[in-house]
Amino acid sequence: MTQFVMGSMRVFCFALMMGLLLGGRTPAAAQSDCSPDIKLCIIVIDGKISPLPLAIPEFQPETANAATIAADISRVITEDLVGSGLFRQIPTEAFISQVSSFTAPIRFPDWRAINATGLLTGAVAVNRDQVIVKFRLYDVFSGTELGEGQQLVGTTAGWRRIAHKVADQVYARVTGEDPYFDSRVVFVSEAGPKDDRRKRLAIMDYDGANVQFLTDSSSIVLAPRFSPNGDRVLYTSYESGFPRINMIDVASVGRREIPTAPGEMAFSPRFSRDGTQVIYSLSNGGNTDIYRTDLGSGQSTRLTSAPSIETAPSLSPDGQQIVFESDRSGTQQLYVLGSNGGEPTRISFGEGRYGTPVWSPRGDLIAFTKQNQGRFFIGVMRTDGSEERLLTASPLDEGPTWSPNGRVLMFTRDTLGATGEPALYSVDITGVNLKRITTPGPASDPSWGPLQP
Repeated sequence: MTQFVMGSMRVFCFALMMGLLLGGRTPAAAQSDCSPDIKLCIIVIDGKISPLPLAIPEFQPETANAATIAADISRVITEDLVGSGLFRQIPTEAFISQVSSFTAPIRFPDWRAINATGLLTGAVAVNRDQVIVKFRLYDVFSGTELGEGQQLVGTTAGWRRIAHKVADQVYARVTGEDPYFDSRVVFVSEAGPKDDRRKRLAIMDYDGANVQFLTDSSSIVLAPRFSPNGDRVLYTSYESGFPRINMIDVASVGRREIPTAPGEMAFSPRFSRDGTQVIYSLSNGGNTDIYRTDLGSGQSTRLTSAPSIETAPSLSPDGQQIVFESDRSGTQQLYVLGSNGGEPTRISFGEGRYGTPVWSPRGDLIAFTKQNQGRFFIGVMRTDGSEERLLTASPLDEGPTWSPNGRVLMFTRDTLGATGEPALYSVDITGVNLKRITTPGPASDPSWGPLQP
């Protein structure tokens, strides 16, 4: 495990004029110029983001063997920040000043001249299998350092995590939001022709790097879901010929099956917020309802009881409510009920069918898949169903999952036809910055885990 040691840092006040832009509303505070008391800001006007121009000179190697890793760390930091859609990189060929030393004075007029708003500098040292990274973030126009800098220490094998952590700190300082770069995603990795697709569970960094496989392709696996602290994964397996819920330990790859009675089919599992329970769908005798099982005692509780199909449950961050999909009204719609059961309340009323709901980690939104007029959409709505906003559209988008900070959604986009294959995409909750995530092959069913410790 890579260990990180952080130096002191003062807390500064920044502003991100974003809001959620739901229903086409622009935040009242958004304007073309920052107010005088704001140091760095990212402006949103009429739903359009003006990224912050950021200069990131390559981090300086402070030991003879640190040049390559310093370049790699600089590259990943830049990819993280620019990839968020909130930052714009100033090209290095535009630089007037060159940063030759981490301790050298900053010539702020040279950076103002190329319209850089922020400046990130850093240095890297390598001592055997240990890497030490230092960085500073500056407000170019005020000519001040934002904080007292930080030092992060880890292993050379864990250099990518250090880069993600630096990017997380820059992102958090400028936006005022929680970060998400140092996180992982579990997904279904696919291979083979469309009519004989082999599937296995895999885990990767949020950006598609460091892929590791958790299962082989001997049986079909579906819908993996991370535990709240990222140490375990629930998934549906067809190893027995019927859908069963398995739980796998990410570190040891040891697994156990969540017990069900003969003839029962269990699927669509998710952990409770404390990781001690599992909520899922169970089909018995042609009826499908939502159940909860305590992982310690094995005791199960039925939460819904209806002749309709109830599936895809997702808990609210406070653990008090469950959103799920049901056809009890005649079409596939979204409902919310208390975590101990009771009478559900319908929250989706737009045209088309709704499914795969998932509660935002912030607790303010529910993401979903919508099907209408032959197209699929990824959307978000308030927890009462109001202010629905569709973020994507294609012949087949489905299965959204939230970033740890509730800012970005990842989902599966499938292409049609005999040669079509699924891929992972992400999109900001404002509906911008849609991009494909690089994976070794076809991929589906992503589940975004928490920030790593």
